Amino acid sequence: MRGAALAFTLVTSLTSPVQAQESSPASVDSLRQRLEDLESMVEMLREQLATESGAAVRTRSRIAMELHGRVLVNALRTSSGSNNADVPQFATRILGLERPGGNTMSMRQTTLGFAVSSPDIFGANFSGDLDVDFFGGQFGSSGGRHFPLMRLRTARAALMWDRFTLMAGQEQPLIADVDPISLAAVGTPGFTAAGNLWLWLPQVRASYETAGRLRMGIQAAVLAPMPSGTVGTTNTIFDAAERTGQPTLQGRVSARWGPEESAGEIGVGVHHGRVKTIFDSTEVTSSAVAVSGIVPITRFVELRGEFFDGQALAGLGGGGIGQGINLENNPVRTRAGWTQLNLKPNERWTLGAGIGIDEPDSTDVAQPADRRRNEVLAVHAQWWPVGPIVVGAEWRRIATRYSTGTLRAEHLNLAFGFVF
Repeated sequence: MRGAALAFTLVTSLTSPVQAQESSPASVDSLRQRLEDLESMVEMLREQLATESGAAVRTRSRIAMELHGRVLVNALRTSSGSNNADVPQFATRILGLERPGGNTMSMRQTTLGFAVSSPDIFGANFSGDLDVDFFGGQFGSSGGRHFPLMRLRTARAALMWDRFTLMAGQEQPLIADVDPISLAAVGTPGFTAAGNLWLWLPQVRASYETAGRLRMGIQAAVLAPMPSGTVGTTNTIFDAAERTGQPTLQGRVSARWGPEESAGEIGVGVHHGRVKTIFDSTEVTSSAVAVSGIVPITRFVELRGEFFDGQALAGLGGGGIGQGINLENNPVRTRAGWTQLNLKPNERWTLGAGIGIDEPDSTDVAQPADRRRNEVLAVHAQWWPVGPIVVGAEWRRIATRYSTGTLRAEHLNLAFGFVF
């Protein structure tokens, strides 16, 4: 911007002497002074352009690149035991006793990324991006979670023609690409294990969308077999879904309306995959039908959410409250969903509240340790006081039902950070 201002001033100064000569002769001293001033401005402009050029991010292929990220500090308290200290999803106990809660601070939900773009690749616009965070665990040391491990979130490469898009990379499941707004649930999206399917998976996706005020879309994706259990730190082996030798398939139809920056969307998707049971004795089908969307109600209010009905969905981010196949080698059937209402009175404030529920079929979760119902209520606020600074607060109440009763936990999260 400063370089452009200097250039404008330079052009203005160059035209001024001509206009002055047309009206009255200029003195030799005055012209000499003007030339000296112009030489100084040219030199200043040259130095400014050299500085900006040296500070610019360059890629080896010389395509446009943009860095982005969010540095986030979370101070939090959870009243009683849960499955995760940073982002609790359900209440837990150990050896029949309820676990205690605690306080901590963490920066593991900091995110970093970049995006590149280039026009006219195979007649399409190319875009690519990659995002990472520090939610991949921690080193086994006295530092604990304060020495976090970097984790790949999403990585996408897309070719976009007029109405058709082809994407390859790691992204959310096609049938469930909506998440609640939250500064407290970044490493794991909000309402996980309470109605939100989200786990990022490698995939190839094709999309087509019509033109007009109401834009109809159809999408299909081939995804990597969804994870069905934990794997080792190194020398990993194929998990129960990968051993089937079959990919996961998903499809979705949708309708979008309104301007791109505030578009509304509703979609219906289907999911199909296969998972080996214990000791690879048989295979079961992982399947789901999902409805998701973002609906602007007014200029300042939006409603977003997701609902699904399916079975063996633990590998898609915790469906069935993280329970996919029971001890009898049967898939855990479940119905779940979440919704969030957000109010944006101005560009600096966002206020919202939501609820998520996951309730597996009672006949599929009959063991004492099985989770039979999980309900999460969350209220949040975000404030952008000035520039890149962001401040947030979220309160969450978790109620998880077992055969012996319901365990409850309350979570309070205060967030502070900046975006670039």
